[in-house]
Amino acid sequence: MKKLITSILFAFVSFSTMAQSGYETVLQQIEENNTTLAALRKQTEAQKLSNLTGLLPENPEVAFNHLWGKPSYIGNNMDFAVTQTFDFPAVYRHRSKIARLQNENIDLPYKTQRTETLLSAKQTCIELVYYNILAKEYENWLQNARFIADAYKIKLEKGEINIIEHNKAHLNLTAVQIEIAQIEAERAVLLAQLKRLNGGKEIAFSAESYPAAALPQNFETWYASIESKNPELQYAQKQIDIDMQQIKLTRAEGFPKFWAGYAGEIERDKSSHGVIVGLSIPLWENRNRVSEAKAQVQASEFALKDNKVQFYNKLQSQYLKASALRQNAQKFRQSLNENDNKPLLKKALDAGEISMLDYLSEVEYYYNIMNKVLEAERDFEIAAAQLWAMEL
Repeated sequence: MKKLITSILFAFVSFSTMAQSGYETVLQQIEENNTTLAALRKQTEAQKLSNLTGLLPENPEVAFNHLWGKPSYIGNNMDFAVTQTFDFPAVYRHRSKIARLQNENIDLPYKTQRTETLLSAKQTCIELVYYNILAKEYENWLQNARFIADAYKIKLEKGEINIIEHNKAHLNLTAVQIEIAQIEAERAVLLAQLKRLNGGKEIAFSAESYPAAALPQNFETWYASIESKNPELQYAQKQIDIDMQQIKLTRAEGFPKFWAGYAGEIERDKSSHGVIVGLSIPLWENRNRVSEAKAQVQASEFALKDNKVQFYNKLQSQYLKASALRQNAQKFRQSLNENDNKPLLKKALDAGEISMLDYLSEVEYYYNIMNKVLEAERDFEIAAAQLWAMEL
């Protein structure tokens, strides 16, 4: 009894884990192997290093002069100077803060691309589930069509039916085989798409059911929690912080620069040396730059507001669409389950109560409805995946 309970618990935990994981295994592989994401990661690292350059003072300058005297009795002169230019100390502090903010922000485009890549992979998986289910349904239809074709061949040989009914049965078999071939072709295309997303590495996916997809009970409450996870909004907000810091940097750059160094002069019978200092006063160089920086802050603030409005409306539309698709899918599935006439049709055909043409027409009608049900369920899953994209 203890072993039985343990086995049941293990099976339940395994099933729960599979239900919760869903597409996670595939998405984890793609995140590791996707070449676009790998290239963007390297590009991000390079950009971070680039942001950290130019933060230190300018390079020191060394000058040396050798002057030949004329007439010769004057002698030759030599002088040299070593100087270093410095900005106002606040400049270096603000540059460092901007570089830090830029390095924080540079990760966000990668997060956006990651979300788009994983969403594309998840939608491909959903399409694959749809075709896997469809293939299974058509495989059952194929077995039934093959059984009928074989049975009608025997009946024709016995003279119980005419050639027309025999041909209808075999044409039905051919039609089902063509449908299955088309389904397999679609599955191959989708698997190739997963392989491309996985950096050219083969990836297996044969699920025949969707993991449970839920919708938020209250959109406004859910949106309030999801808004902060949008990397595009994070990027826009961080850009405002960068622009605000840029105003401080621009003001600091309006202070004088100074330079200091050591210089010496050597003549035939004397020499001199000492410290040199100087100032560079930016009277015209930075004119209007503070106003420009302030205008950029306003532009970034308006961009953030626009992004928030667009993101809200986009998610609201996706939520309403997903809700409607879920209702349609549930309604279609319930109706299909309650009105499945396939067993009754088969009995009626075997009993001679309906003709082959009537039977095939009714079965084809059933599978057309079934396909619409599967399409509705697939469309809901895709809409739900788009809605939850920020959670990937």
